Amino acid sequence: MRVLVDTNVVLDVLLARRPFAAASAEVFALVEHSRIEGLLCATTITTIDYLLTQAMPRPAARLAVQKMLELFEVAPVNRAVLEEAIRSKITDFEDAVLDQAGRLARAEAIVTRNQPDFRFASLKVLGPDELLASLPE
Repeated sequence: MRVLVDTNVVLDVLLARRPFAAASAEVFALVEHSRIEGLLCATTITTIDYLLTQAMPRPAARLAVQKMLELFEVAPVNRAVLEEAIRSKITDFEDAVLDQAGRLARAEAIVTRNQPDFRFASLKVLGPDELLASLPE
């Protein structure tokens, strides 16, 4: 399964946000062990860098970003993605960009804790726990 992982799931792991970090870390482990293909939206990378530099020293934040780039593929954001996001029924533009970037990158689902905001998504939307439960042992 090819999934686009939302920013909130990544931050749960990197900032050890409880009670969400455990399930989100399991999603990372699935990517690391090649049980699923993981994608991050290009905008997620810049957002992660910005937020991490607010929470930790810049070198540590950049190391975390580098590790994300080693683990995940990147779903590009280009003109086509932005134009489709503008036309999307998803009201939050950032979420619409994630949905369209994932669609263009051939993701099958978005993994997020913010499922209600993706109700008009073109992709299937799963919480981390739902993704974990949907996979065979």
